[in-house]
Amino acid sequence: MMINEDEVNRKVAKRELICIGCPVGCPLEVELENGVVTKVSGNTCKIGETYAQKECTNPTRIVTSSVAVEGGVEVMVSVKTERDIPKEKIFECVRGLKNVVVKAPVHIGDIVVKDIAGTGVNVIATKEVAKR
Repeated sequence: MMINEDEVNRKVAKRELICIGCPVGCPLEVELENGVVTKVSGNTCKIGETYAQKECTNPTRIVTSSVAVEGGVEVMVSVKTERDIPKEKIFECVRGLKNVVVKAPVHIGDIVVKDIAGTGVNVIATKEVAKR
């Protein structure tokens, strides 16, 4: 039996995931060939297929944290990225928030840091903090 050179160079992998797209939490099996998703199984809706594609080829996350407040009725305010950022930028994002201090008053949606970690995504406040 002859083995085709393309068959030898082809990298096939399988990943098992739990879908986080909805409350069902379907167990997914994803087949990848040379880094491209070729098959998704186990999903009960389109959300699972979309999640598997994204998670295996370009994983992203919303980052939540807190930063210090100066002159507020509370000393910290919760913050989050406006949208998801590349997974490999999470620690850089958290480091970028480490020494951030905002002045009260703080309003929900206020931009705390613009373009965190060079992602093009802003970090915003998710809580109101009144001035002391």
